[in-house]
This record gives sequence, C-alpha cells and structure tokens, in this order.
Amino acid sequence: LILVLIAIPSFALLYSMDEVVDPAVTIKAIGHQWYWSYEYSDYNQSDNEGLLFDSYMIPEDELEYGQLRLLDVDNRVVVPVNTHIRMIITSADVLHSWAVPSLGVKTDAVPGRLNQTPIFIKREG
Repeated sequence: LILVLIAIPSFALLYSMDEVVDPAVTIKAIGHQWYWSYEYSDYNQSDNEGLLFDSYMIPEDELEYGQLRLLDVDNRVVVPVNTHIRMIITSADVLHSWAVPSLGVKTDAVPGRLNQTPIFIKREG
C-alpha cells in the first residue's frame, strides 16, 4: 500500500516530464579537451553525416575590444529564432560544461552519457 502511494505521484511526474514537442533542429555538442565539436544531425550531407564543425576559443592575445574572454570562439553555433531546438551534449574525454549564459542554459558533458536540453529562443542576439 505504501509503495502504491509513492508510485502514483511518480507516474504523474514522469508523464508530465515527457517531451511533447518535436524539435525542428537537433544539434549535438561534443566536448573535447580544448574545443567543442558540433553536428547538425538534421542536415545530412553526401557522406550520410550531418553538418560537422569544430569551435575553438579565441586566444586571449587575439581578442578584439568587446569580445568576452573564455566565451568567444572562432566558429559560432547558429540557431534559428522562435524554433524548438534539441541540444544533445556529451564529452569525448573528461567532464565539460556547455553553457550559454545569455540563454540561462548550462549542461554538463559527461563521457559516455548523452544529456539533452531543449531550447526555445525568443529574440535574436
């Protein structure tokens, strides 16, 4: 009887946590030791892989005025506005943290584990 009383709210919570929106774009972010790799898996190319690119931090001595140290990169991820986006985040080597402070998003990248984060951007920037 006690287990049933515990199970009922748990099932309700599991049901409410289920993903009901089918995202228009899925992006996979893979953390490496000093850079991130991104894959737009919805856009298949001729070799049957998605659009792939690497993103490296800009060295401190190459930063221009107004660029943020440790946050600006050479290849930025471009995402659409007013569209549901699924970010799949993992790591190739050690623990990493994928974050976009202006969106309030931070997800840990753990080797061997896929963490998923839904994003909906309401304004450009």
